[in-house]
This record gives sequence, structure tokens and C-alpha cells, in this order.
Amino acid sequence: EGLTQRFHRVIALDFVGFGFSDKPRPHHYSIFEQASIVEGLVRHLGLRHHRINLLSHDYGDTVAQELLHRYEHNKTGSILINSLCLSNGGIFPETHYPRFMQKVLKDGGLLSPIITRLMNFFIFSRGLGAVFGPYTQPSQAEYWDMWTAVRTNDGNLVADSILQYINQRKKHRERWVGALMSTSVPLHLIYGPLDPVNPHPEFLQLYKKVLPMSTVSVLDDHISHYPQLEDPTGFLNAYLNFINSF
Repeated sequence: EGLTQRFHRVIALDFVGFGFSDKPRPHHYSIFEQASIVEGLVRHLGLRHHRINLLSHDYGDTVAQELLHRYEHNKTGSILINSLCLSNGGIFPETHYPRFMQKVLKDGGLLSPIITRLMNFFIFSRGLGAVFGPYTQPSQAEYWDMWTAVRTNDGNLVADSILQYINQRKKHRERWVGALMSTSVPLHLIYGPLDPVNPHPEFLQLYKKVLPMSTVSVLDDHISHYPQLEDPTGFLNAYLNFINSF
């Protein structure tokens, strides 16, 4: 709601394989395809020539990095990026520590389809709770909402395919980190420091070293991997301070 008060228009989408979008299988889920979908959506909405502020999280960070690469290289159909704000994503493969279940699913081979079918609400909520802070745990109703979104269109059955993005980050590190290093677009990071997936201080030290031109907002010590859910007010204030700075 805070974003809609500041901006003329706010667009939020579910990527293919996520939320209430289609979840085809078998399908080769890729960051490149997701970036092309965002570009297609922007064209569909008649915003091709509008400058857009990108706000992303985790998987979305990587999609934003690909969109930034296309923008910086004047690729046909690329969107005009006015600013980019990242949050708690595996921007650097070397400081990214996937959860045990993520590793099993992405590298499980023939076991992966079996594991995805065995996934249930208890396993899902327990795994998700581990990447929230101790004082910012979702309610039971929120867990059920998230599980409903995952289960829509049998999304639990494509988890192993979607998780290939972790391997894609390693393969295309130079392209995607390079996009951040070479851009002149205003860049910001909002970071929950208790994140076990992108841990403090290792992740933040590397971020500041590689991207010294980026500004950074570090939220309270107990905020973890989902800062936009765990501290929505702090997250919004950090983002608006960034937007109002240029």
C-alpha cells in the first residue's frame, strides 16, 4: 500500500512456476525466460517507453540482474530501468548457502520427482520458518496462504525444475554480477542480516567490496531472509529513502 501512495503505478507479478501463474511440466525454467516475460508484460501494459523502478527479492534479484544486463547492452525489447533495489538474494554464488532441501531437490536427479510428491504442509512450513527471524515468524494462516499459492497448479511438482536457477547463477555469474558492477543506474540493497541463506557479515562485506557505488540499508539484527514480510515498515522506509535520494 505504501508503494501505491508514492508511485503512479505499481506492478507485481507471479513469475511462471510461482504463485498463481501457470506451472508447466516438464519445462526448462530459466532466469532468461523470466526476464523475457517481464519485458513482455511491460510491452503488454503499454509501458515500453516509460522508465521503471525495479524492486526485487531473492529469485527476483537474479531476474533483475538479467534485465539490467539487457538494458545496459541496449538489447531489443529491453525495459528502461530508472533504478534497481535488491533484497536478500543470492547475488554472489560464493556467499549463497541454499537450504538442505533446496540442494537435495536441485541435484536429486531421479529422486527429485519423488521428493516433490512427498512435500506436505508440515515440511513446507518448517523449512520456510527456518529462514524467518525468531520474532517475525508467519502466522499459521499466513503459512497456509503461502502453501496454497505453492500448491496452485501443482506447483510443488515443479520445485526441482525451478531450483535450477541456483546452478544458473553459478554458470552466469560474470554476466549477472558484471551487470551490477558496470551499471550507472542508481543501485540499492535492503538487507535482513539474520539471513542464513546470504549470511552476515560475509555477504554484506563482499557486496560492499564488489559494488562500492551501491547504497545499503541494513535492517534490525533479528530480520532474516524475508525483510519485506518481517519488517514491512522498515523495508518501505528504506526503499522510499533510496527513491527520494536521486
